[in-house]
Amino acid sequence: MRIAMIGTGYVGLVSGACFSEFGTEVVCVDRDAGKIDRLRAGEVPIYEPGLDNLIASNVQAGRLSFTTSLSEGVKGADAVFIAVGTPTRRGDGHADLTYVYQAAREISAAAGSGTVIVTKSTVPVGTGRKVGEIAREVAPQKALHVASNPEFLREGSAINDFMRPDRVVIGTDSDHAREVMHALYRPLYLIETPVIFTELETAELTKYAANAFLATKITFINEIADLCESVGANVHDVARGIGLDGRIGRKFLHAGPGYGGSCFPKDTLALVRTAEEAAAPLRIVETVVAVNDARKARMAEKVIAHCGGSLDGRTVAVLGLTFKPNTDDMREAPSLSLVPALQRAGATVRAFDPEGMDEARKSLSDVVYCTNAYEAMEGADALVILTEWNEFRNLDLDRAKQLLRAPVVADLRNIYDPAEMAAAGFHYDSIGRPSSGEAAGADVIPSHLAKAAT
Repeated sequence: MRIAMIGTGYVGLVSGACFSEFGTEVVCVDRDAGKIDRLRAGEVPIYEPGLDNLIASNVQAGRLSFTTSLSEGVKGADAVFIAVGTPTRRGDGHADLTYVYQAAREISAAAGSGTVIVTKSTVPVGTGRKVGEIAREVAPQKALHVASNPEFLREGSAINDFMRPDRVVIGTDSDHAREVMHALYRPLYLIETPVIFTELETAELTKYAANAFLATKITFINEIADLCESVGANVHDVARGIGLDGRIGRKFLHAGPGYGGSCFPKDTLALVRTAEEAAAPLRIVETVVAVNDARKARMAEKVIAHCGGSLDGRTVAVLGLTFKPNTDDMREAPSLSLVPALQRAGATVRAFDPEGMDEARKSLSDVVYCTNAYEAMEGADALVILTEWNEFRNLDLDRAKQLLRAPVVADLRNIYDPAEMAAAGFHYDSIGRPSSGEAAGADVIPSHLAKAAT
């Protein structure tokens, strides 16, 4: 089979490479000539573990290629996937479908009769129907078919998610489209992956419902963490106690500074707007959006309070800038709220992220970007752990204590044990757990920070 993938962003590039690994001939299309040139030269424009090797092996095998010509890409394709961006539209929170509909028009004009146009981008309910209308308007003489095939890829583990997914969801009213999509996903049938065929609207809504539910779990445990801090409970134990219940599950019950990334923020907001227009408001999701936005702002207040109430003239080391580990994605990352807030409070920020520095520089100015974690800590009055990269989980604490001007640590990902940090001599705070000072029964705010607060 032969397919075309329109868009070489995160979803399009990962999906195209994975389909080619299944043995399908894949052409990835993008108007950005610079990006296509980089891909042809073997340079992958995003960071995703294993993606560079996957692309290289399939390019070498002749199954994966790249072009700026949409007409060339869709020629002879059994299916053409739309994997372009659907950013939040300014002003109203809806998903901006400009690129989706533009791609649909160009595909309809260039594709041959019998081609299946598949929306892979995350799109609101009704988008597939509109794509069908565009196809009939642009090419009434062609038998073009429409399907929705939402992605459920997690950044940092996307290849495994594609190769061994929990499920595949395909929405279509066309028997021909069902046959084509069934053939494309045949390798997953062999490992007994559930493949769910639905109507277009159901497939589109399933994607939004899944992301909204996961965002709700994150927000729920974050609010429980706040309660734990107020009553002296431990959110890790609470999460384990409820997560072992099979009806709840353990995943997405990790307290932190709030969710970010390319999906949850924009998808929850788009779902809220869709529900409002359908006169079926989703009050839970509305609250999730509001609580998460407020949480990111509140994290800076938490750090400042832990440092004695003032950061004026102080230096703060921040480890981790991307919204999660194993990606260079900075979209809606908590650092975009935290770092400027610390700077407004008078702090100089020294930061390090294993993969996100180039992207961070585009959004965070007046930051001292360092080459490693220890350089970031040198001479800092406090350390903030913001993203749980593996290399931050086993820091040399003796070295860290020597480098820091004061042994103050705010761990916003709970990757260290409070008792162990107290024993190592740190004034340690985390999310939803007793601080090291509380655990030791004493106030151990460093004197120079305490004086700054008075």
